[in-house]
Order: sequence, then C-alpha cells, then structure tokens
Amino acid sequence: MRERQVDAAVGLLDGGATVPFVARYRKEVTGALDDAQLRTLEERLRYLRELEERRSTVLESIRSQGKLDDELESRINAADSKARLEDIYLPYKPKRRTKGQIAREAGLEPLADLLLTDPGQDPQTRAAEFVDADKGIADASAALEGARSILVERFSEDADLVGELRERMWSNGRVVSRVRDGKQDEGAKFADYFEFDEPFAALPSHRILALFRGEKEEVLDLSMEPDDGAEQDGPTPYEREIARRFEIADLGRPADRWLGEVVRWAWRTRVLTHLGIDLRLRLRQAAEDEAARVFAANLRDLLLAAPAGMRATMGLDPGFRTGVKVAVVDGTGKVVATDTIYPHQPQQRWDQAIVSLEKLVREHGVDLVAIGNGTASRETDRLAADLIQRHPDLGLTKISVSEAGASVYSASAYASRELPDLDVSLRGAVSIARRLQDPLAELVKIDPKSIGVGQYQHDITETKLSRSLDAVVEDCVNAVGVDVNTASAPLLTRVSGIGEGLAENIIAHRDGNGPFRSRAGLKDVARLGPKAFEQCAGFLRIPGGDDPLDSSSVHPESYPVVRRILESAGAELGTLIGNTRVLREIKPADFVDDSVGLPTVTDILAELEKPGRDPRPTFKTATFADGVEKIGDLKPGMRLEGVVTNVAAFGAFVDVGVHQDGLVHVSAMSKNFVNDPHDVVKSGDVVKVKVLDVDVPRKRISLTLRLDDEAGSERGERGGGERREGNRGRNGGGRPGGGNGNGGKGGSGKGGGQRKGRDSAPAGGAMADALRRAGFNNR
Repeated sequence: MRERQVDAAVGLLDGGATVPFVARYRKEVTGALDDAQLRTLEERLRYLRELEERRSTVLESIRSQGKLDDELESRINAADSKARLEDIYLPYKPKRRTKGQIAREAGLEPLADLLLTDPGQDPQTRAAEFVDADKGIADASAALEGARSILVERFSEDADLVGELRERMWSNGRVVSRVRDGKQDEGAKFADYFEFDEPFAALPSHRILALFRGEKEEVLDLSMEPDDGAEQDGPTPYEREIARRFEIADLGRPADRWLGEVVRWAWRTRVLTHLGIDLRLRLRQAAEDEAARVFAANLRDLLLAAPAGMRATMGLDPGFRTGVKVAVVDGTGKVVATDTIYPHQPQQRWDQAIVSLEKLVREHGVDLVAIGNGTASRETDRLAADLIQRHPDLGLTKISVSEAGASVYSASAYASRELPDLDVSLRGAVSIARRLQDPLAELVKIDPKSIGVGQYQHDITETKLSRSLDAVVEDCVNAVGVDVNTASAPLLTRVSGIGEGLAENIIAHRDGNGPFRSRAGLKDVARLGPKAFEQCAGFLRIPGGDDPLDSSSVHPESYPVVRRILESAGAELGTLIGNTRVLREIKPADFVDDSVGLPTVTDILAELEKPGRDPRPTFKTATFADGVEKIGDLKPGMRLEGVVTNVAAFGAFVDVGVHQDGLVHVSAMSKNFVNDPHDVVKSGDVVKVKVLDVDVPRKRISLTLRLDDEAGSERGERGGGERREGNRGRNGGGRPGGGNGNGGKGGSGKGGGQRKGRDSAPAGGAMADALRRAGFNNR
C-alpha cells in the first residue's frame, strides 16, 4: 500500500465516505484498494489516533509536573505503540505514595545512588550515616530497605529495559495452568488444562480464551512463567539483563552482593509481576483479534450463503411438547398462513400433522420446506420426508436451516412491528422460512452476535466484536445490493450512507407514494441529501423501473459514461445489456477522461454484461442419510453428507443430522498442510465426510474430509482441548466450555443455558510508513 493510496483513502473516510463506497466507486482515487484493505487501514488509523490522543495526555501530565524536557518529549513522540508509550510514562504516572517515594522523602536517595555508583562502599557503614528516628529511619537496616525500594522502582520503570524483557519473555515464556484443589469434577470441561503448559507464542486463540475462562470460573490457576532456564539459586537471564543495564556485577566489592539482592527483588516483586500483566493483556488481545476474525469470516459466509430465491416457502420450527410451529410465506416473504401441529411426543398426532401440512402446501403453492435445525429437527425432517413420499405430486424440496438467533428476532421490537398479529412462537417459523429464501435479507434483522457462528464470542470485548461484525454486515449487504422497493428497515440501514432514520424515511416515502420508479426519486426522501445519495445510490436497485441502469450497480454519476458507450456502439441500452460479444469489443481506455478512470469504465462494462449480478453462489442442499438421526446411529467408517455450520481456527463443525455437530479437525481437512480452515471450507458448504470416531457419552464426533482415512484412526483427534472448546450441542447452547455455543436460537441454545462466557503491534511495513507520511505520524 503506497503513500498516495493511504492519503487518498484517509481523506475519503474522513470526509464521510463509507468503506463499501470507496472500495466500489473510488478505485481511481485509492489505486483500487479493496474493502479488506480499507478495513485494515481504518482499524489501524483508529489505533494510531487513539495513540496520538494518549500521547497528548501523557505529555500534558508530565509537563504539569515540571518534568518534561526535550529528550523526554522526543522519546514520547517517537513511541510507536501504546505499550511503549506507557513504559515511558510509568515513572511519571501519578500514583499512591510508594515505598520508594517515602524513602526519597526521607532523604535516602543519596544512599541508593552512592551504593549503585560506588559498590566499593560498605552498605552497613554508609547506611548508618542516614539513621534518623525523626524521619522514621530507626537503624541501618531500615535505611538500606529504603534505598532498595528506590532502586527497585528505578529498575522496574526503565522503559527500554522493560520493553526488552517483555519481548524476551514473550519469545521464551509459557502459560502454565493447574486445576484448583477439589475442582476436578466441577470443572471437568476444562480437563485438558488441568496439567498444561505451552509457550506464549505457540498458543492458538481458542486455547487462550479457554484458559482465561477456566480461570474466571475458578477452576484453573494460571501463571505466566518466564521460562528463564536459570540454574538453582543462580540469577535468571532476566536478572542478569537488569544487572547489566545498571552495570551491577559481583566482583567481590562490599556492595555487590547487596545490589545483586536488589536486582533479584526488583525482578521477582515488580518487573515479573508487571510483565505478567502485560503478557496477559497481549495474549487476550491476540486471542480476541483472532476470534473476532474467525467470527467475521463465518458471518460473512453465512450472510452470503446461496439464497433459495423468492419461492413460496413453509417454515417449520421444530418442537416436542409445544408442537411444531408452521408458517407459510409467499414469494415476496409475506406471511400467508400459520399453524401449530403436534406430530411428536407426547401428543404424537402424526397423520393429522401430515394432513394439515398438505392442505397448506396445496392452498399456497409451496415449493420449499425450511426446517429449523434445533430440538426435534430430525424428527420434523422425517415428517417432511413422509409428506413428500405420500404426496410426490406436490414437488416439494425440504432443507435444514440454521435457526440460530431466531428467538432473538422473534422477541425483538422490530419483529413486533413487522409481525404484530403473530405470537412470538410463530415468528420464529417465519424467520426460518425467510432465511431460506434470502439469508442476507433476514439475518440483518438480528444482532450479528446472536447468530452464533463465533469462537468464544462471549469472551471477546463487546466493542471489538460489534465493530468487526457490523463491518462484515455492511460489506455483505452492499456487495449484494438492495431492492429499495422491498427492503426492510434493518436491511436499508446497512446500506452505505443510510442510517436508521433515513431507512425509516425511505420506507415511509415508499408507503406514502408507491414504489420508487428511479434512483433520482430517492432525492425526494426527507433528509436524504446529496452526500447520502452519493453514498447509497449505487447500492440500491430498482428492478423494472424507468431506467434499466437503476437495477444495476452502475452509479448514477457514471450514467453519462454509459450514454457515451451507447453512442459509440450505435446501440440502444436494451440491446447492449447482456450482449457479451459487443461489450467485449469495446475498449475501456477509449472512455477514460479527467473525471472517469479505467477501473470505473471496466466495472461499468462488466456490469452491463451481467447487470445486477448476485455474487452469492447457486443454491443447493444436503441430503442427510436415512436412519441416521441421533449420535448413537453413527458408526466409524460411515460416509455422510452434511453442512458446515461453523469454522474455527482448529477445524470445521459439520451438521450430519444427529443434533450434534461433528468436528473435522484441521489435520483431517486435506492431504496437504492447512494453515487456515477457511481456505478449505466455509459456513454453509455442503460436504461429504467420513466418520472416524464417535464418543456417545461425551457427545463427540470425529469426522474427516479425506474419505480414504481409516475409521478409528487418530486423525481429527489432535489438538486436545479444541474439541471440548468448540463442539456444540443442539439442545443446550453448546458444551459448557464450548467455543461455538450456537446450539439453538439466540446462540444460547433452545433448551436453555446461556454460555458463560495487548496491545496491538505497531503497523508494519509500507502501510505504517505511508500512514505516518500521510500526516498521521505515530497516531
């Protein structure tokens, strides 16, 4: 990323442009930076500006103390990370009176300086000179203790030293975990960490978050060990580094031994403690960043899953005692019928349920049956299969649909406004039907965190997660585009340049004046000014409107270019759209001018070739094996078809229709090394898997994508705690230690329990340099 690109992108973002708009319609300005690069730049820019704000606070604090000189100010201005800035600020940071401060007030700093600079002095003899009962220095030992406190503070607040020791400990240290006495049974879900240690740098994010959760639940004791390799009773490498820094060495001089003890005391009581806290924060931040990335990737895959299309659909929200909730929506998503049937225990009105469903299907011309994948899903799937078998003339297709978050939607204020006449329990069935028709349009109505495709999502900082997920939703919505005449308020709210208020105004205008006939008509919407129009117009579609271009992703500002292309080709728009032969003969460079660059013209021609192209894949379904309905039905060696429900750092979870997802460990995903499971599969993929192993009591299913793997092998069992951390139970919101936990609606599990739930490195390489050169030096 070059300086010019960064400068241009920052200028656009600061000017109110959104990432989707800049990525799609300002390629000439930014040098064709894509949305991923822009999001990275945006996040880094936020960090640098927070750093600059903190730098100003630090400078003002030290200046007010009268301690800011040119050298210190230069060091502060050169700090390129928050951690480095805090290291420099530490000696000047206002704090409660410390032992060192009390000792300085008692006049003991000259003693500390003397012994440090001249170890040939005898500590006891020189300390006796500072005895003063009025100052609280009763004897020479008290004087030496005060001098030690002064030096300990000095050693532990040396910014350069602390920074070096931190990096050394990060490279060589380890996290050590032990189970607390008496917690073995209660904390069995953390058994993989009862006797555990691993280097900081090697810990994957899911293990870090599992360890911290185990500590939070008072099952595990964690310690940050420096792995110093010290011989018994000998100084550690860290202590030797402190001593070297302050030119302390045991040369047999009177004060050498005392100074050596001061170094050891400083390391053990101050520096190690401080570094342990720092590295905890660093581990957590790294884990949260990775977990947020995994969640975002899964959410993107789910939102961009193939839509079944606007076909009449029946949604079935499975249940036993409370019955199966039924909702039928027409091709526009409008609710046309609802019902509740009781085919399962205890009522077991199977035939009556079949009759009811058949009647609804015939009456409303249903094509698809969407079955929620929660409790009683396989039993309900069998009901739908029986309906299809008894009435093949209906031409039905049944599909299992993730119902994660459906209960959150059902009880939301928006659902109350959208479906005011429906009981909360029936709204879930409506959501299940609609999310089969168009996953993106339906899922945007739900808080992304409630969709439940995350890895330890409840352990991630709320702000960090929300910002990451909101960006994903925004990018996905704008990548697909939105029909302005049918879109819901939540969907419109995610369009570039449109907030909640404008979305409501668009709908109010649509309701009061009829469907929009052109994009230009958007300018009549209350409070939708020129800036908002510029940002949103290209992402809003008007199929069947007055201008065919309004149903494409061509921005209105580029319509004149299209007119020039038409004149050059001697064609009408209607005959040029979709005419691949003619369009590919047109040279984009012929239409480049001072206002329109080559990337924009190239995009226009591609859009004319396939106007309104949907980037989502073609819809297809998985077929679950007959007779395989519960985990006990699985046998090693079985080959099954399933749907990827979630992807984590250690593998992928696959629904094979037994109410419990199986895990394909990263080591069983390919014959080649897999660095990131997302490179192999994504949420929603239909895959063929082989069962390697089944542990019914612990509800663990080991699967492989390599169909020639031998059943019962160790493939997929590597990684220890990963399985425990990630596997999910359909009925309980995920295993207690679970990393996924989207077992039922709302991400908490249909049957109950909500899961209980450092600083970033400086920008590297060209982007950091470009940001600094672009006027954001060290910010």
